[in-house]
Amino acid sequence: MPMTQEELARRLRAAREACGLTQEDVSRHLSVSRPTVAQMELGNRGVTSLELDKLAYLYGRDIREFFAEEFRADDALLVLFRGHADVAGQEPVLDALRECLALGREITNLERLVGVDRGGATLPDYGLPAPRTRWEAIQHGQRVAASERRRLDLGNAPLPNVADLLETHGVRTAQVRLAGEVSGLTLVAPDIGAFVAGNLGHGFARQRFSYAHEYCHVLLDRAQKAAISRADDRDNVLEVRANAFAASFLMPAEGVQEFVEGLAKGRPSRLRAEVFDEGEALQAEGRPEPGSQAIQMYDVVLLAHHFKVSRISALYRLKNLKLLNQPEFDALREQEEGGVGRAIAELLDLKEPDHEGASHEFRSRFLALGFEALRRGQITRRKLAELAGMVGIANEALNAVLRETGLDELEEAADALVPH
Repeated sequence: MPMTQEELARRLRAAREACGLTQEDVSRHLSVSRPTVAQMELGNRGVTSLELDKLAYLYGRDIREFFAEEFRADDALLVLFRGHADVAGQEPVLDALRECLALGREITNLERLVGVDRGGATLPDYGLPAPRTRWEAIQHGQRVAASERRRLDLGNAPLPNVADLLETHGVRTAQVRLAGEVSGLTLVAPDIGAFVAGNLGHGFARQRFSYAHEYCHVLLDRAQKAAISRADDRDNVLEVRANAFAASFLMPAEGVQEFVEGLAKGRPSRLRAEVFDEGEALQAEGRPEPGSQAIQMYDVVLLAHHFKVSRISALYRLKNLKLLNQPEFDALREQEEGGVGRAIAELLDLKEPDHEGASHEFRSRFLALGFEALRRGQITRRKLAELAGMVGIANEALNAVLRETGLDELEEAADALVPH
């Protein structure tokens, strides 16, 4: 059935109302008057392609939805509103959500255009209900983290690049400039698949933790379709579960224990051994030197560097594994807050991870897909410029690369957001 101006108007109005936006809100985003928006929604005024593109972005939708056989008023942005009603009035948070939805759709479309095959990766269904208590949430998170490590054959070793690991197993990742209190978000939608984003403004170790945290939401909470992770929500049992998962996934209990024992620390207070001479066994017993088992700040620095986590995360993991008691934890945390950990890391020449380089990983992958789609004639230079702008690349820099690679000489293809 061909799309009429009246039906398009109805869908635009339904999409706006689903997001809880007023016509005045829309008029500000489009830089038109409120009566103009009203005429669009009444079907008395046509909508230009540029306006429709802006409206789709504002409502967190794919532009194709407005021309589909069936139109759903419910959408990913609305799901986020339902789960986090307080974000409705926070424009920085909403802008970040819209950006993530747009990036997720664009990278999905680019992968389809260039034929990226994710190998039919499927995510397991653990079938766990929402935890009733924090304790149950922690137990869920730890058990699933151990199961995932076994399923992915990761052993007890430090994880490789977490974003690459998730990408390999069917979860798209991105780094986005999120509002300061938002560490990450998860989206699961038919046109995107599973998509997680970390806060581009956070450091390397925190982004790494955020990816693991969001992966837990993908595994256990994807029926909710969307989740925002914020410091203000840390008491929520689903956030507790995701934090417990992330700590266990990044620092497996056995791996931490092995590393600590490799430092000659964390052994039992009484040591026992047996010598067997083919006839009988002779038992021997000894005790470590007093204080020799106490974990020091330099041990924490080495542990954090080994597992590529923050020192404060390593401290909490040691405490939860009962390798530190409360007074020991408090003393080491005070040292960390006083800068002792950083000083030790510098003295041992344990450089901080390359946060700047890690922050550009998504941008590089995203643009590489765009260049390949352009080379194949599947998108136009104008579309590539739009994609580059989404990740902060200026036209001048983009044009310079196109000239150097010879891609500026390609003939223009039909301008399309998605394959026909």
